[in-house]
Amino acid sequence: MYTSEDRSSRSVIPITTVPAEGDVEMVSLYQAQQKIYPRSVQGVFARWRWLMVAITQLVFYGLPWLEWGQRQAVLFDLGARRFYIFGLVLYPQDFIYLTALLVISALSLFLFTAVAGRLWCGFACPQTVYSEIFLWIERQFEGDRSARLRLDAARLSFDKVWRKSGKQMSWIVLSLWTGFSFVGYFTPIRELTASVLSLGFGPWEFFWILFYSFATYGNAGFMREQVCKYMCPYARFQSAMFDKDTLIVTYDEARGEPRGARSKKTNPQAAGLGACLDCTLCVQVCPTGIDIRKGLQYECIGCGACVDVCDKVMDKVGYDRGLIKFSTQNAMQKGWSWAQTVRRIFRPRVLVYTFVLWAIIIGVGVSLWSRDPFKVDIERDRATMARIVPGGKIENVYRLQIMNAAEQTLSFQLQVDGLSGLSLATEPLVEVGATESRWISVRLQVPYDAAPAGSHPIHFRIDSRRPNGELAGQLSEKSVFLIPR
Repeated sequence: MYTSEDRSSRSVIPITTVPAEGDVEMVSLYQAQQKIYPRSVQGVFARWRWLMVAITQLVFYGLPWLEWGQRQAVLFDLGARRFYIFGLVLYPQDFIYLTALLVISALSLFLFTAVAGRLWCGFACPQTVYSEIFLWIERQFEGDRSARLRLDAARLSFDKVWRKSGKQMSWIVLSLWTGFSFVGYFTPIRELTASVLSLGFGPWEFFWILFYSFATYGNAGFMREQVCKYMCPYARFQSAMFDKDTLIVTYDEARGEPRGARSKKTNPQAAGLGACLDCTLCVQVCPTGIDIRKGLQYECIGCGACVDVCDKVMDKVGYDRGLIKFSTQNAMQKGWSWAQTVRRIFRPRVLVYTFVLWAIIIGVGVSLWSRDPFKVDIERDRATMARIVPGGKIENVYRLQIMNAAEQTLSFQLQVDGLSGLSLATEPLVEVGATESRWISVRLQVPYDAAPAGSHPIHFRIDSRRPNGELAGQLSEKSVFLIPR
């Protein structure tokens, strides 16, 4: 029978079942979550993982401090609506490049997943990277897995307090620095540093620094594998991108079973045992706490920690490596060699992903290389649709926004055509400073009888020149000229 929840204690009430023999069995509605204490491991994949930690954090923490000319090399200035990426200056009108970046990221994810499963999760995902850093800090204060288990089980003491508090303070400092560095991509980091030191930063900077610091602290310090297992959507739909030729972490069941402990001198064939010693080290090093010997599970992030530790165990007992390894389902079932497995990786699906990905990357690169160093938006002045001015001419008024994406002042020469007698009634030469945007008012006039009443297409031609007179680029924009009845 089902029982209701005790409202006063807010405790989880179990389901009570009554078997035929009359014994009462209590089954909990929820499984208690046990804390995972990953053991440190060394090996090929561990070195690759730390190399990715070093590269990603060097880029993340160091990029805001790089300068390009007289400005920050990478800065997303939301207030001015300009994005600086080294020599590029992008405006909101360049949204197509953000779209292309998202498409490239998605295709890269599809490609890497089709080839080798959750490579991103195991080696480059921020959740994995920061969890690895936070775990390293934890080990410096509390020791490896067995020491941390003993410390958590020990009574409160001075040793326990200073180790726990030292770890927490280190986590907080790293989290604050991470939040500060992130905000430094949107507010010039040198200005932000001066504001922080003088406690003069604005409420929004203060909020976002604390927000991202708290997110880093909570996700990497406490939630860790819970983010990968329950919050990340990638773990749920990854299977749709897998096939039987995808490299995944696999356990060679035919070789490893039946598992069992034995001495180094024991002949496993004589004892009727497989290669697996059932030492559970593969479980102890897993950051998500799974047992890879039960087969591929969605919680596996493909970090290869179990491969490293199992290879070391095999070396110690004198067995061949590869009881746990990166392989494919087809390779395991058909007994393929590593060369056969790698050849099958380059299958049509992977080649299509690769071709499309490189086509988009090259296309975006060519577009960025050949883009004009300025943009022009033309709007008709809605307050003055058309009017007759002294001299008997018909005049239309336009507003032009000229956006200079170059790192130097440009001069812009305006010309118009499309109607007989169409001319500029304002100064045709305009100067716009480096990476600035300027609105100007432009008046166009035609003789009264130049065209019948109605809307007539016209073209603005804008030539831009550098300070030395060299032509920087040309644009032609369409608009219409209204002649009243």
